[in-house]
Amino acid sequence: MRYTITTLLFTIGLGCSTPLLAGDAGVTDTEILIGSSAVLSGPLGPQTTEYTVGSGLYFNAVNAAGGVHGRKIVYKPLDDGFDVKRTVDNTRKLVLEDKVFLLYNSTGTAHTAAVLPLLTENKTIAFGPVTGAATFRDTFNRYLFNVRASYAAEAQRIVQQQVQLGITQVAVVYQDDGFGNALMGEVKRAAEARQLVIQRFVKIDPKQPDFVAAAAAIAQAQPQAVVLGTAGQTFTSFVKALHATAARPVVYGFSVVSTDVQKRDLGAAARGIVLAQIMPSLRNNSVPVVQEYLRLLKARDPHTKPSGSQFEGFIHAKLLVEGLRRGGKNLSTESFIKGLETGGDISFGKFVAHYSSANHIGSSYVELAILDADGQLRY
Repeated sequence: MRYTITTLLFTIGLGCSTPLLAGDAGVTDTEILIGSSAVLSGPLGPQTTEYTVGSGLYFNAVNAAGGVHGRKIVYKPLDDGFDVKRTVDNTRKLVLEDKVFLLYNSTGTAHTAAVLPLLTENKTIAFGPVTGAATFRDTFNRYLFNVRASYAAEAQRIVQQQVQLGITQVAVVYQDDGFGNALMGEVKRAAEARQLVIQRFVKIDPKQPDFVAAAAAIAQAQPQAVVLGTAGQTFTSFVKALHATAARPVVYGFSVVSTDVQKRDLGAAARGIVLAQIMPSLRNNSVPVVQEYLRLLKARDPHTKPSGSQFEGFIHAKLLVEGLRRGGKNLSTESFIKGLETGGDISFGKFVAHYSSANHIGSSYVELAILDADGQLRY
């Protein structure tokens, strides 16, 4: 099923007119307003829209059950098209005009870095930004709560497997922006730590990508494996260009690569791609959170197929709601922070998020999975 931005806003419950009360922004007697600057258009749009849909699926279920301490969650995602300036403009509007309680699940490394000063200055929480950049974990910020494992942890797991398999010739292809450079840097550091030499780095201009030239450079290098520091249609477009050459290295990607986009754009050609995964497998029905997601998805639309990106949004939403519950009936920014820092670990199968007064890293869970001919991940 495809979703427009209008559909998203309607199904998640926007259009409410309850006035905000004095005190912490975004919290009234009946509502908790949260906002997001998300990528709902452009090459990453099909993937990150699914994060929003998965989040809405859980928020709607919580609201139908009475909300959090009697308050309904109102979720307002704004499209930024993966443009940093639009992210800043959106965030400024959400914080200063709409008076949201927190920023939730916003997308991008450079984008998160650009808005953190504004959020910190206004004591507004950034919860679960879709980035694994080390800078947001190495430098503690009490208003930033990470959820997903870091890119460093993913890169270390990828390189570890390559070394174990005896792979000695590796290349890296990355998009030349904050996101791609962060991924490239983590692969480089992980390789140096294990004395694995990266024989070639190839960058792609995200605004004017030349996939044929990038694929030709990899084909000339003839690596055994290539790690892609990119996602969305940039990832699949490069793979298509690579398959047009004679080179057949093993392709590795990070967790931000959507299996749904792989299946849609590559079909059976996605077979053999290895992806880092930072959420429980949707194929493991013994995990309660997987059962819950599949049950709610089926109840909404029996014909909708499960989505890995949706499921990640679902996990983020479930973790956020736990934080809101721990914040208590007199919810405030301080009670939310204290609740997550002192309430103990939050576990969903192998996925465990941990927070303390000195650590907001969240989860460090990483596994590798390979895509089969049907586009399914095999762990």
